[in-house]
Amino acid sequence: MLKITGLKKTFNKGTVNAKTALNGLNLELNDGDFVTVIGGNGAGKSTLLNAIAGVWRPDAGKIEIDGVDVTRMPEHKRAKFLGRVFQDPMKGTAPDMEIAENLAIASRRGIKRKFVKGVKKADREEYKALLASLELGLENRLSTKVGLLSGGQRQAVTLLMATMNKPKLLLLDEHTAALDPKTAAKVLDLTDQIVNKNKLTTVMITHNMKDAIQHGNRLIMMHEGKIIIDVSGEEKKQLTVEMLLSLFTRASGSGIVNDRMVLG
Repeated sequence: MLKITGLKKTFNKGTVNAKTALNGLNLELNDGDFVTVIGGNGAGKSTLLNAIAGVWRPDAGKIEIDGVDVTRMPEHKRAKFLGRVFQDPMKGTAPDMEIAENLAIASRRGIKRKFVKGVKKADREEYKALLASLELGLENRLSTKVGLLSGGQRQAVTLLMATMNKPKLLLLDEHTAALDPKTAAKVLDLTDQIVNKNKLTTVMITHNMKDAIQHGNRLIMMHEGKIIIDVSGEEKKQLTVEMLLSLFTRASGSGIVNDRMVLG
């Protein structure tokens, strides 16, 4: 579903501030893979997601989604393949529009638009059922403006919006990092339910080693723009934070770069 070959990206090239964010990265994801991505600050995690989404054009390499070469495809054109949830709960929605209106926009993503009523009665019934699955009481608040929701509620709605049309690839960019631990756990549980139910191929960046181990069927760790650890299946299920730290030290030749990855 995703194939990345020899991906390179250097920011501020040719200056004293040059920074290599991706250094010949290779990655393949099978249909239905749920991959968690972890690494220290500057490892290249967000640059990787932005390259897949088309925010950055790579200096070299190739990106294919379900067999389609999107390397040079503009961001707005490849958006039809993707669903994305950002770290900031304020992104990904229109805060001054109602929940129902936001869901209506998401449901029409990648579809040719016509001048018709924005939210029909049948749409509202469908949205109620979808919101009820979140178990947050939002099914009775369709007319509430999204900007009035809590951070956790908003992330849950954004996650629903990003997956309504079953994207070929779901990108989660530290989507629980700005939430308190209890709310983050709830959003992660919802993530597991939605991803598993729809069999979505997913890439989830996280700063938390425990979350990286507990969620998904595959874990990769990045360091200096490359993947240095790639575990899946039974090997991943047996992982502990201590084992992952040891793997990182052996693979990178250095100790862990920050406590945030360990402590969450």
